Amino acid sequence: EERLSLADPEWSDVHVVTGALKLFFRELPEPLVPYGLFDPFIEAVKLPDPQEQVERLAELVQSLPPANYATLRYLLAHLCRVMERVDVNRMTRQNIGIVFGPTLLRPEREPGSLAAGMAQQNQAVELLLAHFDRIF
Repeated sequence: EERLSLADPEWSDVHVVTGALKLFFRELPEPLVPYGLFDPFIEAVKLPDPQEQVERLAELVQSLPPANYATLRYLLAHLCRVMERVDVNRMTRQNIGIVFGPTLLRPEREPGSLAAGMAQQNQAVELLLAHFDRIF
C-alpha cells in the first residue's frame, strides 16, 4: 500500500488537496447522502417555510447511516471553518454549495435537466452549512 505525505510539495497547493477530496467523494460507489435520501433532501429544500426546511433536513441527516452521518458532520464542520476565512479564500456558503452540492448529494440516475437538480443540490448543502448547529 502506497503511503502519502501531505508534506510533499505536490500537496502544497490547496486546490490539489480540495480536488483530491472532491474526487474521493465523487468516486464513492454511493454518495455520502445515499441515493435513497436524494429525493427527500430535494423535497426538503423545496418546502416553502425555511423553518420546515431546516427541521426536515435535520430529520433526514439523523436518519443517515452512522458512518455517513459522522463523515458529513466532520466535512461540513470543516467547510464552516473554511467559510470563516471568506475574506481570504472567497469561499462563501453559495460557492461551497456549488462546489460540494453535486459531489455529496446526487441522484442515482442523471435527470433530464441537470441545471434544475444542481441548484437544489447546492441549496441543500448551503442549508446544511447555514444551520449546521441546529441540524447536527
